[in-house]
Amino acid sequence: MAVDITLLFRASVKTVKTRNKALGVAVGGGVDGSRDELFRRSPRPKGDFSSRAREVISHIGKLRDFLLEHRKDYINAYSHTMSEYGRMTDTERDQIDQDAQIFMRTCSEAIQQLRTEGVCKLYSEQRAIRVKRVVDKKRLSKLEPEPNTKTRESTSSEKVSQSPSKDSEENPATEEHPEKILAETQPELGTWGDGKGEDELSPEEIQMFEQENQRLIGEMNSLFDEVRQIEGRVVEISRLQEIFTEKVLQQEAEIDSIHQLVVGATENIKEGNEDIREAIKNNAGFRVWILFFLVMCSFSLLFLDWYDS
Repeated sequence: MAVDITLLFRASVKTVKTRNKALGVAVGGGVDGSRDELFRRSPRPKGDFSSRAREVISHIGKLRDFLLEHRKDYINAYSHTMSEYGRMTDTERDQIDQDAQIFMRTCSEAIQQLRTEGVCKLYSEQRAIRVKRVVDKKRLSKLEPEPNTKTRESTSSEKVSQSPSKDSEENPATEEHPEKILAETQPELGTWGDGKGEDELSPEEIQMFEQENQRLIGEMNSLFDEVRQIEGRVVEISRLQEIFTEKVLQQEAEIDSIHQLVVGATENIKEGNEDIREAIKNNAGFRVWILFFLVMCSFSLLFLDWYDS
């Protein structure tokens, strides 16, 4: 009986759709588009990380349920001795192996894409927080002269309260030279206002950010190279698994042939034992007849000897 692999087919199609959405590939129209419309769900945002991860997990769970459901028929090497109802052919097993390998490869690619997206999102958030803190720190550093002016005003007020007579003596001097005092205070206010208005980054900070960007790009490239190496190793492992599966099938065929030979040898041994039993019986009867002949000959000789005497 042909095994129902509808669940595996649906899981494979959903996995391909998940990979295309993770990679940003648009689904084309025509026959392929109408085929994809059969399994298309309600629209959702492309950046929904948790929903895509949950969908991949559900697909993997469906594949696991399918494999567990058909575990006995898949593993049973002596399915030809069973009834036709519970039989699975080798072609169906090969098809299940091929679909499962494609499904696992697609899921690994989707997981890697989601992992890269999560790392990029984490880096973007950390970078935004860091830049915001740098800007806030710069603004605070530009606002540092204000507490100094307040302290100077407080010290001046204390001095005024402590020495009123001295202030009364200095008041005419300040009234005589008001323009000089204004000229001394205006440069301080001008520098503070200019510092408050500057929000742009300095060339040193821009260079520092560029260096950090280059370093992060290098790290991302190294991670990408490692991912490519891991993908190559996974492909090599899948190829070795295919070879191992072929060897296992060959060994299964050899074991079946050896089993047939052992069964034939057992039948031959049984027939030989029967022949030996028959030969033993025949030899026993022949010995009885020989003994009977010898006894009769002995009695005949004794009778002749008695008769002659």
